[in-house]
Amino acid sequence: MFGAGNHTGHRLTRRAAAVALVAAVLGGTAGCGGDEGEGKPDGDNKPTASAGTGSAAPGALSRQQLTALAFTDGEKVGRYTASEFTLGAPLGEEYTADPATCQPLVSLAKGATSYAPAAEVHRKVDVPDEMIGTTVAVQLRSYTPAVAAGVMKALDKAGKECAAGFTEVRAIAKAKYLKVEPAKAPAVGDEAKAYRFTILDVKGELKLYEYLTVVRSGSTTLSFRAEITDTKDIGGVPEEVITAQWEKFSAGRPKGA
Repeated sequence: MFGAGNHTGHRLTRRAAAVALVAAVLGGTAGCGGDEGEGKPDGDNKPTASAGTGSAAPGALSRQQLTALAFTDGEKVGRYTASEFTLGAPLGEEYTADPATCQPLVSLAKGATSYAPAAEVHRKVDVPDEMIGTTVAVQLRSYTPAVAAGVMKALDKAGKECAAGFTEVRAIAKAKYLKVEPAKAPAVGDEAKAYRFTILDVKGELKLYEYLTVVRSGSTTLSFRAEITDTKDIGGVPEEVITAQWEKFSAGRPKGA
């Protein structure tokens, strides 16, 4: 579900570049997202098998189809600009959660739930010239309809069971989620979930805030994860980003997707 990109990834390189500035302004260090997630590329056109079924996901959109429905590199989204993650997908398999039931709140990559996506496409949306600003990881993933619904159930379960917090585990760092709260979800798709995360930085000094919104439409999920290189609470995923991606997706999607 947020990775590496043009400035590199969820927990972006831009964050690393802004560490000194944030430290000067806030008297602390950059937050839980300070390291660079390497992730994996968007994947290929081969559907992956859904865990527990032993077969590919019939009827799921291909990566090529998802790409046509996603933001394009350089596309304007209100005051933001979309781009591709040049170093691979954000929040890849190396991002895990303790306890494991909380994994869908960290990442919906392969292995995060009982089912693997057949294809996925990742985009970053931000204001390129802002050193301290909101960045949104936008990720489209395809499944079969039943599997996509199961992913949303796993996300809902994680939101409830992990409300009191959990630990995000990475190769060289850990981040403590202090609280998981429901947030206002958009009225689009077949169902939507939204969450507000309160996260303690790796030094245990600063509270940071991130937002996650996931929309399911038939066999496809649209995930939006917003963060900022600051202790400011941005109040949610920017509405114009969700609206623009939903409108583009819904206008071009095949029936049932």
